[in-house]
Amino acid sequence: MKFTDGNWLLQPGIKAHYPAEVFEAENKGQELELYAPTRHIRHRGDTLEGPVLTIRLSSPIEDVIRVRISHFEGVNNPGPHFPLFAEDSGPTIDLNGQFATLTAGKLTARVNRKNYGIEFLADGKVVTRSPSRGTGYIKSEKEGAFVHEQLTLGVGELVYGLGERFTSFIKNGQTVQIWNRDGGTGSDQAYKNVPFYLTNHGYGVFVNQPEQVDFEVASEKVSRVQFSVPSESLEYFVIYGPSPKEILEKYTQLTGKPALPPAWSFGLWLTTSFTTSYDEGTVNSFLDGMAERDLPLSVFHFDCFWMRAFRWCDFEWDPEVFPDPEAMLQRLHDRGLKVCVWINPYIAQRSPLFAEAASKGYLLKRKDGSVWQWDLWQPGMGIVDFTNPEACLWFAAHMKRLTRMGVDSFKTDFGERIPTEDVAWFDGSDPEKMHNFYPYLYNRVVFEALQEETGEAALFARSATAGCQQFPVHWGGDCDSTFESMAESLRGGLSLTLSGFGFWSHDIGGFEGMPPAELYKRWIAFGLMSSHSRLHGSTSYRVPWLFDDEAVDVLRHFSSLKNRLMPYLFQEAVHTHKTGIPMMRAMMLEFPQDPACHTLDRQYMLGSSLLVAPVFNPDSVAEYYVPEGIWTDLFTGRTVQGGRWVREQHDFMSMPLLVKPGTLLASGSVETRADYDFGDEAVLTIYQLDDGQSASATVPTLSGEVDYTITVTREGDAYRVKHTGNVRPYTLKVAGSDQPVRVLTTEAVPV
Repeated sequence: MKFTDGNWLLQPGIKAHYPAEVFEAENKGQELELYAPTRHIRHRGDTLEGPVLTIRLSSPIEDVIRVRISHFEGVNNPGPHFPLFAEDSGPTIDLNGQFATLTAGKLTARVNRKNYGIEFLADGKVVTRSPSRGTGYIKSEKEGAFVHEQLTLGVGELVYGLGERFTSFIKNGQTVQIWNRDGGTGSDQAYKNVPFYLTNHGYGVFVNQPEQVDFEVASEKVSRVQFSVPSESLEYFVIYGPSPKEILEKYTQLTGKPALPPAWSFGLWLTTSFTTSYDEGTVNSFLDGMAERDLPLSVFHFDCFWMRAFRWCDFEWDPEVFPDPEAMLQRLHDRGLKVCVWINPYIAQRSPLFAEAASKGYLLKRKDGSVWQWDLWQPGMGIVDFTNPEACLWFAAHMKRLTRMGVDSFKTDFGERIPTEDVAWFDGSDPEKMHNFYPYLYNRVVFEALQEETGEAALFARSATAGCQQFPVHWGGDCDSTFESMAESLRGGLSLTLSGFGFWSHDIGGFEGMPPAELYKRWIAFGLMSSHSRLHGSTSYRVPWLFDDEAVDVLRHFSSLKNRLMPYLFQEAVHTHKTGIPMMRAMMLEFPQDPACHTLDRQYMLGSSLLVAPVFNPDSVAEYYVPEGIWTDLFTGRTVQGGRWVREQHDFMSMPLLVKPGTLLASGSVETRADYDFGDEAVLTIYQLDDGQSASATVPTLSGEVDYTITVTREGDAYRVKHTGNVRPYTLKVAGSDQPVRVLTTEAVPV
């Protein structure tokens, strides 16, 4: 939201108050408290009237500083609040001289007491600052009170993140509204709004406000990021890296690490699609067609119409279409498949569960005590009130019942259309804050129900907010069947993964419309080289033989490849789970020192070692950037000299998929499934290892533990090998060579 009219004026009806000085500063032990009037105090008469802002600085973890700005502190704040997973870090506070400082690890906040402003410094350099008139308390004649903060941007500083945004990857120049909406992938609206951004200058900012936060990213003030909330207070964290990976590690330490999805979830998912007609015969025809064509498949998903029309959700299989669902699910399991079903957190009035939920207080109410209903989506639907603990148990019980029946996963759709007018939540939560926060409660209930019942969990979730990365997987929502939408989906995914989300997927081929064959085949390559891979559509099926025979070959080629890469991919997933560094990484995350990588949004790293550049046009032309070094084409073994742009043709069985130099890449020999014994005769391939250089590969178990680790060190044309962990048979090879690896020594270290 813009409050100013250019550099000198304010918008009509706006009155702004900016802290002028620090009148009092006090060391509260773990907190630095500042009392900042909005005018300079020349005499005692100036201490009358206000406003005066109270600014508190503290630190939850090293290298992270919390800033809380408040005006009236007697305002009721019923929540919700983002759960944070860190305690006070014991910062150092200094009140001597003109500056009051708080230091946490390598990051210091230095407050000018005479002319208010905050500088955030690390290693003696200013990272960012809240300058004069950066902090503001705003009174709007029409809209009430706001608090805003402005943090400076340096020359060449670029801003990333703010959730799954499909607009330009670089957020500079954009107005971004943190407000969940069901807007598809083709607008500035987003399903997953996260009030967190990071920059290429070594820090990130998390605004700890669940309600609508408005960001003016180098837009209202072109050298600043402004964020504001309609409130009497504002809290944010400055997170020092300095590398982008370290920023994400610390941010997810604060807001929660991603859970580790089970290995089977990384295989190919196939769905019925949305409004298509299907029964068990249709499902079997898909599965038989996949098997007859040797197409690997891990998960079959039943979309909305597994339940009866007008009854979403009653969590009951349509008895006319699926008369014996438990037997059917067992037959699917006998095929080696996992099963996912669609749900949403809404209960249609036609559902027999509506009356039960309404009578027990499990549905969101209006202020007069009646059930809050509308016809937007399912006629007469109510919304499950997850602030009611009994409602959570009730909803979870239905999930567990379906799990015991044979369901392995849930597509947790919707969660964005949460009303704010005439709303009374069970726990008294603020309706404005609950709008964005609702998917956190919704996905947590379903995720934890799966974990409690099965010991593992994987969702396919659409809506999200800060902290929802703990409940993977998330997918990009409703995209069109066009090359442009394929590219915008990737932009959204990279923005989301730079917002703390570790695992992300999208609808292969696009959701809306019937993709042309050339688009479908290109999207297959992109989809199978994503962390998770799902064939899904709206009004048309997505099985490959409906497109052409080559589409069948392309799907077999890339799904088999992904399964062979599972020893590498699953270990990268374990790393994501432990660190918060995503599997799909924007190039700037892996190569922050290469300025050519800072703006790239049509390619990415899949884990630390694979560069993926999908083809986004019908001309089969790939144009991508290769960082420094000699990279290796995974398909052909040819080498590509980095530090330059490459433009080349690719048939449908290929795409730019390059292995980073200095990599020891673990792969397997199983092509038919994603969950197998990765350590059973794994293949470890050495890529462009320089003399004296070492490389390691860890082969994980299906539970994410270490099976064994191999480290190779090159000495001339030979290698020293260190084997740590379980002794398993494996093959060691050098990329591009058919000759056996000359091993000087092998050191085995048991677990």
